[in-house]
Amino acid sequence: MEQYRIALVGIVVEDPESADKINSTLHHYAQYIVGRMGVPYKSRGVSVISIVIDAPGNVISALSGKLGMIQGCNAKTVYSNVTFDEEVKCQ
Repeated sequence: MEQYRIALVGIVVEDPESADKINSTLHHYAQYIVGRMGVPYKSRGVSVISIVIDAPGNVISALSGKLGMIQGCNAKTVYSNVTFDEEVKCQ
């Protein structure tokens, strides 16, 4: 049985050209995403996105890794120490 965790993925979008790849990647993991908040920081030329995700650890790691490989995207993940035995439908 998989252990589900809650995590926060922080994304800094440094290149607006990467937005399509980022959104496509997030769409692929939509079933696990609890919430998303994006803030354009126009005076600095970046956007900041916060993702709350409830998923097995390997899924969270895969999402973070895929985001980190996108040119112009910097992603870091903070994991909760609490685990859950069952899946909760996020949508």
